[in-house]
Amino acid sequence: MNGNSFLHSYLNVILLTALCLITLSGCQAASDNLINQSKQEDSLSNEDTRSSSADSSNEEKGKTFTAEIIKVIDGDTVKIKMTNGNEETVRLLLIDTPETVHPSKPVQPFGPEASKFAKELMPSGSKVEVETGIGERDKYGRLLAYFYVDGKMVNKLLLEKGLARVAYVYAPNTKYLDELENIQKQAQQDEIGIWSIENYATSKGFDDSKSKEASAEKPTGSCNDPQIKGNINSKGNKIYHIPSGQYYEITKPEEMFCTEKDAQDAGFRKSQS
Repeated sequence: MNGNSFLHSYLNVILLTALCLITLSGCQAASDNLINQSKQEDSLSNEDTRSSSADSSNEEKGKTFTAEIIKVIDGDTVKIKMTNGNEETVRLLLIDTPETVHPSKPVQPFGPEASKFAKELMPSGSKVEVETGIGERDKYGRLLAYFYVDGKMVNKLLLEKGLARVAYVYAPNTKYLDELENIQKQAQQDEIGIWSIENYATSKGFDDSKSKEASAEKPTGSCNDPQIKGNINSKGNKIYHIPSGQYYEITKPEEMFCTEKDAQDAGFRKSQS
């Protein structure tokens, strides 16, 4: 073999070796890219799964069912009939209204208004949507739930009217707590309902000493034993009740009158029931 042929063969070997190295390097890079891409896709897939799980958790609803109202016992306690015919007493979650039927307490200011408002929202025989709490019953065996009428939560509506306070907050039944507390703050700022009586609604309940002050009888007229009760409802309407009226016995008066004319002269109108 002459020198030129040897040199030509040597150069060919070098070129072939270089091509192989370049090819192998490209294959390895492509392989690395595929591996990295696969890892990124797996990571994104895991993130999507976590996100989906979180969204699902946030949107999870409590058990719901439709029931028939048997009667409203007071503002925060209702008796219902289930679809299977069973009857249940239900306590509305996270709220407390003034007493009207407590065996050892007097009828408290705005208790009758809360009861009346609940009865108007949920008359006997009407349907209500019930969302039960996580801990379904209280120590008295009553169901714990949020009620909905025409898509609106009754628990919220009572707070909006100043007829209830946020109360009985026990985990895990705190699902709507922040929203309910914000509604209560607005009612406090507006000084409506229970918040119109200074220091009446407290974190421990309703102060009965304030109840007595609010319901102190102040006779108007010349008689010694006035019988007509004047009351101001949650909307600020002045209404008087005569002894034969439907709500006379449960009404706590702001003023007492000797005659209907005295009540009318003071700006009160007669109760329609």
